[in-house]
Amino acid sequence: MERDAVTTPFGRRAMTLGMLATQVLSRQIEPGQTAGKWKLFQSLCDARLHFGLSERSLLVLNALLTFYPHDEISEENGLVVFPSNSQLARRAHGMAEATLRRHLAVLINAGVLVRKDSANGKRYARKDQSGGISEAFGFSVAPLLVRAEEITAIAISVANERQELRRLRERLTICRRDVSKLIVVALEEGAPGDWFAVQERLRVMTQTLVRRPTRQQAEDALEEFEMLREEVTSRLELKFKSKDMSGNADHIDRHLHNSNPHSLSELELGSGNEPKAKSEPTNPREKGEMTIFPIQVVLKACPEIVPYGPYGTISSWRDLMVAAVTVRSMLGVSPSAYQEACEAMGPENAATTLACILERAGHITSAGGYLRDLTAKARGGRFSLGPMIMALMRANGQGMG
Repeated sequence: MERDAVTTPFGRRAMTLGMLATQVLSRQIEPGQTAGKWKLFQSLCDARLHFGLSERSLLVLNALLTFYPHDEISEENGLVVFPSNSQLARRAHGMAEATLRRHLAVLINAGVLVRKDSANGKRYARKDQSGGISEAFGFSVAPLLVRAEEITAIAISVANERQELRRLRERLTICRRDVSKLIVVALEEGAPGDWFAVQERLRVMTQTLVRRPTRQQAEDALEEFEMLREEVTSRLELKFKSKDMSGNADHIDRHLHNSNPHSLSELELGSGNEPKAKSEPTNPREKGEMTIFPIQVVLKACPEIVPYGPYGTISSWRDLMVAAVTVRSMLGVSPSAYQEACEAMGPENAATTLACILERAGHITSAGGYLRDLTAKARGGRFSLGPMIMALMRANGQGMG
């Protein structure tokens, strides 16, 4: 005998208020009402959190619907399916029967199925003289048919909410990158203020972001980042107005939109035949979530790397990257460790990191191990060059302008 609900001490299935309510609901089918079972199932998948259904519960429902012989659910096609637990378990990817019973109960309590019990509790169908099914006992999908419009409406609402959340997250990403680029503009233009502190504030705000925020969390975070962007933009506008610069808006805008990467990681594989630069980047850029600082700032913080550039000087990012290849070998950093750093940080930031390591070489036991550790942090969004460069500039007695 198939038993799928809690039984009373007298062996009869207990009737809950939820089951009774669902049975009443199943009698509310409109004449001629139909619903595509798989389209309805997909809508229920989208709205599963609203109905309190897990992926495992939906797996059981999917298996149950495969026993429904028609694509359209309707009274004319019949509403009851009657597989045994063993048959249902096989179609549910071999789910244990105890687990199967639990998820069937969840589906019933969620109001998407209802039991139609026979006198002996078994699931079966009676056929008439023509061979058609006259009566069946098992699970009725009538609630799915009755609630089809409701399920579809909730699924549409969930999809709209998901789309709005995606839009908010995109705006949040753009705003965060704008702030990062504006900080670089401030450093390059020598705007007054502790811009490394602003960058640290940005880093902390980024780290506190929830990985999968709710809509409210995304809206709150966006408001906070937009306030920071407005604050940084206002300070830069004051700087440009004080200089009576013309076209300052276009100047800032060029910084914000100049984000084409200058890929030079192939220098690591070079052997003195490095390709000649076609053009040098005139503005700092951002690689992923890491800011690329102006080359002048990097060289102020890390003057030790300058003699390793072509002809004993560094005047461009390409020169710094060529110098970094030489320094990498000198510090005992493996090619693979440097390549991983280029992939995680971007070639400019990897070269800058090596320049910083060179400055502190006397205090670092293993340059290669230290670089790998920083690379791992960069992949997790836990590494920022700002504090490192700021500390080196202070140690070298340099200003931040």
